[in-house]
Amino acid sequence: MGIEIERKFLVTSDLWKASATAGIRFRQGYLSRAGNCSVRVRIEGNKANLNIKSATLGITRQEFEYPIPTSEAEELLTLFCPQTVSKKRYLVSYAGHTWEIDVFEEDNSGLVVAEIELTDADEKFERPPWIGREVSAEARYYNTELSKYPFIQWKDDSS
Repeated sequence: MGIEIERKFLVTSDLWKASATAGIRFRQGYLSRAGNCSVRVRIEGNKANLNIKSATLGITRQEFEYPIPTSEAEELLTLFCPQTVSKKRYLVSYAGHTWEIDVFEEDNSGLVVAEIELTDADEKFERPPWIGREVSAEARYYNTELSKYPFIQWKDDSS
């Protein structure tokens, strides 16, 4: 079983851009969000994956990921995922950790979230100066929710 330990934070400034890698475009949709898991199709640059993730709030979740042909991922998204999430992901190294900065596009434009994957739920890490409030336990920041209820529909209480 795969375990993902990840924390999410809002990004408060563009300071991260100075040390970011070139961004990779992501497009993803959900084949299922029912019950105790979600099933996602994701195209990440020129590769694609099918992902199954436990539907639990918090920083620790079960996750399984399998490569699939990009052409099949495109077809699955077209046929079965009318609500998709598009974003550009950048990587930033900071104090011994790699941060993933997701700059959302289309209906989620304006939302920028930083994620850090950890090896232990209690692992200590240094927060970069461009990190704001933690949103790990807030479901609306999960991509599954952003596909159903995008950022542009939120009220002004989004940050």
